[in-house]
Amino acid sequence: MTSDHEALTSLLARFARGIDLRDWSLYRSVFTDEIDIDYSSYRAGNAGHFRADDWVQRGRMLFPGLAASQHFLSNFDIDVDPAAGSGRVVTYVRAEHVLPNTAGDAVFTIGGYYTDDVVRVDGEWRICVKRLTVLWNSGNPQVLTMARERAAELLEVEAAVF
Repeated sequence: MTSDHEALTSLLARFARGIDLRDWSLYRSVFTDEIDIDYSSYRAGNAGHFRADDWVQRGRMLFPGLAASQHFLSNFDIDVDPAAGSGRVVTYVRAEHVLPNTAGDAVFTIGGYYTDDVVRVDGEWRICVKRLTVLWNSGNPQVLTMARERAAELLEVEAAVF
């Protein structure tokens, strides 16, 4: 039997793997049907209540525009109430975003931590609240802007094919 700590560590590994590998069904599987997101420490106004499918779609409008990304998670601080089926997980994050370009450095790195509120749904842990607290960044922040533009172009091509 898997402990709650092991299950929650796996949940967050699937979060990172889903987004970095652009495996949208895996990425979607880590969230409850509705989620509260707060990434406003990275970009003002980037917070709200979302249907998880809509949040995943937002990821599809950025990450496919990157050549690569890697979300490194560490220093797991897990606090759960198994009887209530709820808890909180805080993890350090270092997120590398890569897009070779002619406008500067190919990498933009964000460092900080995630605070995830989790609940058990049908016997499995899911993220219901995700907060990003950015402590530092380095590299070329334009990488993300260029990635959004590139992802939009890729989505247009994809739509034209279908």
